[in-house]
Amino acid sequence: MSFEELQAIELLGRVRYGRLATSMRALPFLSVARHVVIDGRVVLRMHSGFGYHNACDGTVVAYGADNFSAACPVGGGSGGGGDLWAVQFTGTAEIVHPTPGQRELFGDGPALVNGEPFAPAYLRLEPHFASVHTLGFDASQPIGNTA
Repeated sequence: MSFEELQAIELLGRVRYGRLATSMRALPFLSVARHVVIDGRVVLRMHSGFGYHNACDGTVVAYGADNFSAACPVGGGSGGGGDLWAVQFTGTAEIVHPTPGQRELFGDGPALVNGEPFAPAYLRLEPHFASVHTLGFDASQPIGNTA
């Protein structure tokens, strides 16, 4: 793995949820997913009731996560040292059936998704490309000059 891929995997471990992006019936869509890293691959848990996992199976997808809600730039209150980051992985997704021990890594799922009982589906993404983007903030920087 490249340095950027290793950095992206490490950062991904700092947050629990991200967004899966692909297309379904020729239209782009985003879906929230819970992720864990198993053997260098990103494994996603999502609600099966929408069928998004079937649309992604065997196709190239992008998965991104960030700390935008956890870190606060200049004068913010919650941790992370003020720096913001986002990671993105692109690769082929495949429906998988994790072992009971691997499913435990995800923790509890939501009780309901859009009013329906949560029914998990799992996808494995073997990253072919990874990117990391950071926004660094200096405490002495005037507020009006933030990105």
